[in-house]
Amino acid sequence: MMEWTDRHCRFFHRLLTRRALLYTEMLTTGAVLHGDRTRLLRFDPAEHPLALQLGGAEPQALAVCARIGADAGFDEINLNVGCPSDRVQEGRFGACLMAEPELVGDCVAAMKAAVSIPVTVKCRIGVDDQDPEEALELFSRAVERAGADALIVHARKAWLKGLSPKKNRDVPPLDYERVYRLKAVHSGLTVVLNGGIGDVEAARAHLSRVDGVMMGRAAYQEPWRLLAADAALFGEDARFASAKEAAMALVSYIERELAQGTRLHAVTRHLHGLFRAVPGARAFRRHLAGAVATDAGAELLIAALGLVRDRDREPTDIAV
Repeated sequence: MMEWTDRHCRFFHRLLTRRALLYTEMLTTGAVLHGDRTRLLRFDPAEHPLALQLGGAEPQALAVCARIGADAGFDEINLNVGCPSDRVQEGRFGACLMAEPELVGDCVAAMKAAVSIPVTVKCRIGVDDQDPEEALELFSRAVERAGADALIVHARKAWLKGLSPKKNRDVPPLDYERVYRLKAVHSGLTVVLNGGIGDVEAARAHLSRVDGVMMGRAAYQEPWRLLAADAALFGEDARFASAKEAAMALVSYIERELAQGTRLHAVTRHLHGLFRAVPGARAFRRHLAGAVATDAGAELLIAALGLVRDRDREPTDIAV
């Protein structure tokens, strides 16, 4: 979710669900150690619970970054071993580490020794020509021995040669049964399912076989779906009764951010899917496009919300 789940996105998603665990974009160890740490690790206290997702392959560097994250106030440190991009592979981290389970185990052990908060790993079921039965089992054993608090499994292989990162989101097919079998064998390991889960009802169905479910693109592209999470999965009322109410609650945040020099578009770009398939959605998106103007303020969002009907039903095939 690089360049998607930034701090503005996460603040908005927290308005939609009190309880779901939110994740940062993946940050490399090099960026954390040598970059603008204040900017990279900035978050609003309202975002809790919040996990810092790291990319790296050097145990000591990851341990230092984990400690930095814990000291900054994050609730979990997550090691990404699932990203298939060429840039990530060149840095010897991401999905290519599926072929080096012992190294990943060393990374997890180093991070666990450095922090007291949970350390988790996000992975695929395998890469390239690996047999998912064998590859995921070896990988899971390594991280479990190292003390990982949870394994988040994107239920498809990653093809590091011949497929773009975009195509790796849809090819090859998902294999949920492989993740179910993993949980059945590793009953003491917290296993979270990821990949292709489009709504909260689908997530709830998977929870009879695994310990947790991660929603990625669906939560970003149709964020209104998160309004159902607290009631359906945690037995608590949603913070707001509708998507429009949640968006209106973002106004005070926008005003605060604008006063600090943030441009309106940096926040509102995360709202474009909020009213997908309801009357006025196209007008809403078109009006939000004006947020790229340097002098645009929160009143632009208020006006855009006046152009769209609030969601009161499931999406249909109506023109939007």
